[in-house]
Formats: sequence, structure tokens, C-alpha cells
Amino acid sequence: MKAKVRGIYSTALTKLLLDNGFEIVQPSPTIKKRFELEESSMPPDIKIEDRYDLQGIRVLGTSDAVSTFQSILYSTFEDALTRKWRVSVDGIYKGTVMESDEYAVYVDIGSDVIGRLPKSEIANMNEKQVIVQVERKRIGVKQPVLTTELKIVGNYAILAQNSKVGVSLKIRDLDKRAELYALGRELAPDGWGIIWRESSANQSRETLENEITALMGKIKILNEKAPYAEAPALLLKGLYFMDVEFPRFSKRNLDRLRASVAQTLDGHHFYKSCGCKVSAALEMAEKLLEKGHNRSEVEELFKQQIMYEFPEAGSLVDVEHVKLSGLVLHLGQATIESIDNGQIKYSRTMRSNGFYDGLGVKKEAEDKAVSETKTGEWCITTRYFSKDGEWKGTYINLNTPVEVYPKTIRYVDLEVDVCIQPDGTVKVLDMEKLEKALENGFISKSLFEIVKEKVKKITEANFV
Repeated sequence: MKAKVRGIYSTALTKLLLDNGFEIVQPSPTIKKRFELEESSMPPDIKIEDRYDLQGIRVLGTSDAVSTFQSILYSTFEDALTRKWRVSVDGIYKGTVMESDEYAVYVDIGSDVIGRLPKSEIANMNEKQVIVQVERKRIGVKQPVLTTELKIVGNYAILAQNSKVGVSLKIRDLDKRAELYALGRELAPDGWGIIWRESSANQSRETLENEITALMGKIKILNEKAPYAEAPALLLKGLYFMDVEFPRFSKRNLDRLRASVAQTLDGHHFYKSCGCKVSAALEMAEKLLEKGHNRSEVEELFKQQIMYEFPEAGSLVDVEHVKLSGLVLHLGQATIESIDNGQIKYSRTMRSNGFYDGLGVKKEAEDKAVSETKTGEWCITTRYFSKDGEWKGTYINLNTPVEVYPKTIRYVDLEVDVCIQPDGTVKVLDMEKLEKALENGFISKSLFEIVKEKVKKITEANFV
């Protein structure tokens, strides 16, 4: 299988992929040099790039390539989390029209997914079934964007329904553009236009003709299946998308992979994900290492450069409580009470009334939550107090080890909580949610077992 990799994790992931039998194509100049790779313009089976928040990666590829990569991640990183999109990107579906509003029609395309189709794309509003395609807009969202303007996507060309011949703007050679326009007019099937992708520029006429023949074969399959398929149904597969989260231990394992091929400071991927000044200081420090400077001196200089970017006792930070689904809950600002020798303590003041599920007591405005954890610990212990200092109970939240960023405390909630009620009763909550996460592929079997063992130890402890 072939992979194209970009972003802050590219060196480590290239090493991981090569070790597991992947071929790296279209390498960046840096990756090409580090791994002594040959130039390759071959189309990838899987593309990997940074997430916007730098806390992981976005993966787009064939079903087999994505599943293989997911298995590699789970066998390598104990705390990695993956979220596969349940629909096929560019996939063509026969869907059932469910309802509509002023702007859109909502279509059931199967797998418990309802997509949004612009009303302007339906000629007959009385239709109960419609052929639609999943657009690349907003990949990964709960409600995919649909279109009736179908495209059959290949490596070098796209067949676009009711369209004209087009050439990628990234192909700037005028003679090549003219050649591709002429070839497109010659090869385009009735009712379809050919859009030549950037990758077509270096291909032979025979290769491009074979591509169009293969894409026309997909149109034939689509036309044969569509009339008889029972909606909702996937008629023609596209690519598949997966979001990957790299918590604390994953980043450290990625550091070790990167260090095997390039000068790497301890904590490299954590510092890169901080962005801005911290990331820039890291790059400068590692350039010094490449030039042969003493590692201990460079590490000390780097720490001095970044120390004032991170919170200390008295600092205000945001608390990012990330759900396994990827939803980020912002729990509000917290005050760092102490942070030293791996021990972290912070507090929050409740702003509204409510109820502490599991504790069986009311939540009141001005209650205080005091949370404690330590570096590498799989849980956060939070004690709740009334404004008068009366203890209301304790939650022990199972989560990936906390990461303390310049303005944020971040962790991924692993769903399970151990509650200690005021009368001393200990309750385990939501273990079934963790089991569901394993069933859905969000977590690995090894991470599931880590959490189970941690819950067992907590419940066996003496809380007197």
C-alpha cells in the first residue's frame, strides 16, 4: 500500500509506515532526504495530514488502507483513539427522502446517517428516493453534505455529470493544458465531462485512456445497480475518512520513532502541538542539535526559552474535556493551585445550579471543584465542596493522562467514572459506554483493558 504523509507527525509516521510495509509516495523534500527515498509521483492509497488543532491526524484513503493503518496505530500506541466516518467520501448512495425545510432536503443514506441535500438540487419534490453523492465539504461531520451532481473520481481524472472538459489550475504548462483539453473532448462519454487532475500531467496517453475506461466502467455499474437497489444503499464506494487523536503516551512513542531517524528533543510532538513560540523554539533547538551542539546545553537553553509560556500556580487555564466522539467540552476556566514535580492541582467555581449525577446531591452556584492528578496518571480525582466548605462527594474520572498546554489543560474522557458519595458508597458509572466505544472502534482492546484494570484498583482501594 502507498501512503502520502504531511505535517508535524510526518517523520515519525513515515518511519512507522515503512516498518509496516507501506511505500511512501510524493514525499516532501525533508522526508525524501531523511529516509533516502526515491522520487515517486504514484497516487497514494492513503493520505495523512495534521488535524487543525494539531492533536492528531486526518486520514483519507481506501477502506483497506485505512483499516490497516488503524490496526497499526492500535498495536503501537496504547492511548491512540480513532474515529472512522460512517459514510464513504465521494460515495454514491440511493437514499430515502425523510423531510425538508426551507433550504434543504434530509436524506437517509443508511448506517443511521441522515445527509443534507440543498433543495435547489431536487427537480421533483415529490420524489421519495434520490441518487446522491457525499461531498468533500465538511468531511467528518455528523450530517454529511450531499449533492445530486455526481462525480466519478479517479487517480488522474474525474468524470463529472453534465459538465465540460476541465484541467487542474495546478497544471501551468500551456501545451500540456491544450493537449489534455483535446484528449478530454475525445474521450468524454455522453452526458459526462472529464476534469483532469494535477497528477495527469506526467502520465502517458495510454494510462489516461485506461483511467477513463475504468471510470466509465463504474458509471455502467452505477446505472445497473441504481434502479433495483433498495434504499438506503451504497451504490458506489469512494474513499474513507478517519480522525486520529494522539494523547500524551502516543506523542511520546512518536518522539521515539522520530528520534530513530532525526535529532529530536524529548517531548517533540507535544511541543509542536503547542504551536507559536514553543514550536518555533523547538525548531531552533533541534537545528542546534543537528549542527552538533551539546544536547544537555541545548535542552537547558530550550527550557529557558519556553518556561514562561506555560502556567504556574495562580494561572488561569481553560479545561478541555474531550469526549471519545471527538466533541470538546470546555469546562470553563480553572485556577492552577499547584503544579510541581508532576503533581497538578486546579480548582473551578460552579456558575450555575444543577445536579451531580452519581453523587445524588444538588450542584449549586459557588460550589468549588478541586481536581488533582499527576503526570502519566489515567484519572483525575475531583472533590466537590459547597461554598461553606462542606464536602459533597468525589468523582474519579478515567481519562488519558492530562497534558498542560500554555493556556489549556487537555485530556480525553474515557467515559467511566468512579463516584464516592458523602456516605462513603462507591459506584462505578458508565462502563457500558466504554464497552460501546470498543465496539465502535474508537479505542483499542489494550486501552479498554487498561481502563478496566484501573477501575478495579480504584474500587478496591480504601477511601476511609
